[in-house]
Amino acid sequence: MGVQFSQFFPPRPTFTLADVPSQQGKIIIVTGGSSGIGLELVSMLYSKGATVYIAGRSESQAQAAIDHIQATATTKTKGQLHYLPLHLEDLTTIKSAVETFAARETRLDLLINNAGVSQPPLGSVSAQGIELQLATNCLGPFLFTQLLLPYLKAAAAAADSDPNFPSKPSAPRVVWTSSQVAELSAPPEGIVLSELQHPPRDAVRNYVTSKLGNWFLSVEFARRYGSSSTGRLVSVAQNPGAANTDLLRNARWMKLLSWPLLHKPALAATTVLYAALAEELDRPENNGAYVIPWGRIHPGVAPGLARHLAAEEEGGSGRAKEFWEWCEERTRDYL
Repeated sequence: MGVQFSQFFPPRPTFTLADVPSQQGKIIIVTGGSSGIGLELVSMLYSKGATVYIAGRSESQAQAAIDHIQATATTKTKGQLHYLPLHLEDLTTIKSAVETFAARETRLDLLINNAGVSQPPLGSVSAQGIELQLATNCLGPFLFTQLLLPYLKAAAAAADSDPNFPSKPSAPRVVWTSSQVAELSAPPEGIVLSELQHPPRDAVRNYVTSKLGNWFLSVEFARRYGSSSTGRLVSVAQNPGAANTDLLRNARWMKLLSWPLLHKPALAATTVLYAALAEELDRPENNGAYVIPWGRIHPGVAPGLARHLAAEEEGGSGRAKEFWEWCEERTRDYL
């Protein structure tokens, strides 16, 4: 339980904004970047000169975030901030979000799948009738990432061919947001596939499924695109840490109970910053890594969970692959 305890009470971060080189020229998307951890992260990236797209449902909230970041910026180096309309809970809208992005950019250097929902009212479903947490936290980001794949690959090709390509890390990266509950509360089967179509009347269990799903998708993305002949892509999952954000707005009792463990969003953002920009995650052996607060590679996943993360040819159960294929099937009509 040592590694679990250290995620509740992490050591001081060793990778901070001061360790990040200039990001001028980098094109970045942060979903859910108008509040909480996402807002802190966008502010950090902006201060390093990146062009950042805040992807989310509310243009007014995104514009308020942009105004706040620009008004409070203290560094001479400043990037660019744009709003990108994105409704993760409705698969029919995601392609148009990518088309909006593609009208302005030819490549994508970093995608941070930060947005999510936790414990909505029981029975909440997406526009396609899928349990809302599974749809918003997994299916939406999966489809968004798949549609952005050509732009990530374009960035990989540019990084390989241009010696003056913007700063390290050079390999395009996708960051997926998981949670410590994926380790603490997942059932022995990992993800129970029958529950994806027929979820239990248990909002917490469904949230756990979605957060383990994010981890599964990250590992599978690394497995499929980590050694691509058209350019290597890096995939990282992370538990940002317990932070005082709006994520638990639908579970106020849980927020009250966990209050002593909640940290400032800016501290949790250092976890995501590490997952997004730490050079050591560019190493092939770290592709598919899981990052824990406040910016450390997980030292050792429990054997049962590690088995579900591994492919069958690696001696695993192949459950992560099965979940990826389920997501493919559910999103195929919206590509």
